[in-house]
Amino acid sequence: MNVKDNEIKDILVNYKKIAVYGLSHDPQKASHYVPAYMRGQGWEIVGTYPKIHEVNGFTIYKNLSEVPPAFRKFVDVFRGSESIPTVVDEILSIGGVEVLWLQLGISHPEAEARAEKAGIRVVSNRCLIIEHKKYF
Repeated sequence: MNVKDNEIKDILVNYKKIAVYGLSHDPQKASHYVPAYMRGQGWEIVGTYPKIHEVNGFTIYKNLSEVPPAFRKFVDVFRGSESIPTVVDEILSIGGVEVLWLQLGISHPEAEARAEKAGIRVVSNRCLIIEHKKYF
């Protein structure tokens, strides 16, 4: 993680559109209720999921390259740590990502370092709800 604790509020203030990588249709999963919480706090949220589904009014795209560029600036990831190298490959191939946020329990130091080297701000092992409640 190359983002310091005191920079997290700045990210949340300056990025109001988020692409959620792996937005689930299951309201019991964090990959559903975290985006729903953030949308309820005023953020605009779209999601990606390999299977097309309708969920709680979210627009879901099959992959990140289909997400409008304004939403790709901040990518919030809900995938297992072992999947992060593939996620970073996708992010680097499409470009335009400024913040890569890996949710609580998710990290992959080597993949994070590749993203950081490309100029992406990386937050790992942090929950958006917890961080939001600290500052707002």
